[in-house]
Amino acid sequence: MNAKRLKRQIIKKKLFNKNRLVILNEDTFEELFSFKLNLMNVFVAITSISIIMIALTTYIIAFTPLREYIPGYASTKLKREATENAIKSDSLQKIIDENGVYLASIKKHTKLSRDSIQPAEQKDLSKVDPGPSDADKKLRDEVALEDKYNLFEQAKPKVSLVLFPPVKGHITDPYSSKNKHFALDIALAKDTPIKAVAAGTVILADWTPTNGNVIIIRHNDGIISVYKHAASLTKEQGDIVKSGEVIAMAGSTGTQSTGVHLHFELWKDGYPINPTQFIDFE
Repeated sequence: MNAKRLKRQIIKKKLFNKNRLVILNEDTFEELFSFKLNLMNVFVAITSISIIMIALTTYIIAFTPLREYIPGYASTKLKREATENAIKSDSLQKIIDENGVYLASIKKHTKLSRDSIQPAEQKDLSKVDPGPSDADKKLRDEVALEDKYNLFEQAKPKVSLVLFPPVKGHITDPYSSKNKHFALDIALAKDTPIKAVAAGTVILADWTPTNGNVIIIRHNDGIISVYKHAASLTKEQGDIVKSGEVIAMAGSTGTQSTGVHLHFELWKDGYPINPTQFIDFE
């Protein structure tokens, strides 16, 4: 026990024993500088300097641009540019995928005859009917268009089917032949179920850039219903649906969509009709 105590006293004496550090002139042995110190002072000084150096190095690496010159650390500018390029690449890839889906949809629903793509120089121009002039044709088209969309404005068309509302909601943009808006826009919550207004056959269920997910159903009595901007579709082309069956979920897809809603159109014998004449939406 006494030996241990004696040993501790010896160590303590060595640590705190004062010494003098003297700097002399080599030629004259004149004392230039001196100060007292002990081993404990030296240990504390070295420890303090080490902590300060570590803290300073950490600060430089973490919070200053100087870290870019340390091997193994990437440039902040390069990281920012890489992130921006990755975002741009992702956006471009999304556009390419959307255009690919659109082109596939066009190929699936469009058929071109050989006569329609035959070069003009290979046709017998002597048998071509010149037809009406451009001005006459433009006038005919305008009159036909006005007659087409005004056909059902004078009287309520006859519809023998009982039509159910595809959704219940507030009509934000009503049907108006005057403003060339031949549909209803109905505000909805995200993923609200959209239902078929009557039994029929799905003739189109696909995605388009402007209208997003679109589904079109052909019913009896020459009636066609159109549902646009859906978040997702639950039916495919050729499916048979029943009245009130869920065919899609409400969303805001397509470049022409301004929010979550249903763009609903109703057609009879190739002409648009006002859905509110047959369906109560609110």
